[in-house]
Amino acid sequence: MPTYRRRTRIAAPIGDVWAFHSTVDGLLELTPEWMDMRIEAVEGPDGERDPEVLTAGSRIRMSIRPFGVVPRQRWISRIVEREPDGDAPVEGSAYFVDDMVDGPFRTWEHTHAFYADGDETVLVDAVEYRLPFGAVGDAAGPFAKVGFEGMFRDRHRRTKERFGRA
Repeated sequence: MPTYRRRTRIAAPIGDVWAFHSTVDGLLELTPEWMDMRIEAVEGPDGERDPEVLTAGSRIRMSIRPFGVVPRQRWISRIVEREPDGDAPVEGSAYFVDDMVDGPFRTWEHTHAFYADGDETVLVDAVEYRLPFGAVGDAAGPFAKVGFEGMFRDRHRRTKERFGRA
C-alpha cells in the first residue's frame, strides 16, 4: 500500500502542538482554503456533539471540494487510536490515528505523530492509502503523492506560522 510521509520541526513545546492538533478548530485552521472543506458534524465516542478534544472513537463528518472543480466529496473520519488519550499530559511523544470510514479512497489511514526535542516538536504525518477504481487505482497510487504534497506542505507551514515561525 502506498505511503506518504512529511516531517517538520516546529519551534514550540510538544504539549502546545499536540493540543492544537487535537481539535476540530485545529483541523479547520490547517486545511488549505482550496480544499473547500466543510465540517458537517462532530461526535465524541459517547455520542457527545462537538467535543472539545478529538479522542479515540470520535467521528468527523465533512465534505471537500478541491479547487471548486470536482463534485463535493463526502468524508467520514474516525479517530481510531490516540496516545495519550483525553487530557493526559504529553511526555516525550504522542500520536493519533484517523481512518476514513466513508469517502473517496478505498483505504485512508493517517498517523499524526509528535516527538519532543527540547523546547521544539518534530511533527510527522504518515498516510497509508489506496485509491478507488481497483487495479487502475492501485497502478496510479504511487503518483497520488504528488497531490498530497501541496496539502501537507501547506499544513506544516500553517503549523509553524501558528507557533510563531515560518
